[in-house]
Amino acid sequence: MVCPDCGYEWDPNEMPEVEIGLVVKDANGTMLANGDSVVIAKDLPVKGAPKSIKAGTKVKNIRLVEGDHNIDCKIEGFGSMALKSEFVRKA
Repeated sequence: MVCPDCGYEWDPNEMPEVEIGLVVKDANGTMLANGDSVVIAKDLPVKGAPKSIKAGTKVKNIRLVEGDHNIDCKIEGFGSMALKSEFVRKA
């Protein structure tokens, strides 16, 4: 079969590739999964808060989501947060 828009050719009898799903890596390149614990790698300023989240803060039971800020979590003293995976490392 041939795609009329781009000209890509494929065989409909071949097995389709299995999607891996959401792949999120920390600052060191380690794969993260739902429920993991992570450590904040650098001080992160928080809009509307008088202080920042300090490097070394441990965050338990993360949840991975789609988007720019791909980690949802609760940080003690700050509440619910969305973090970028590039600023954390797996604990």
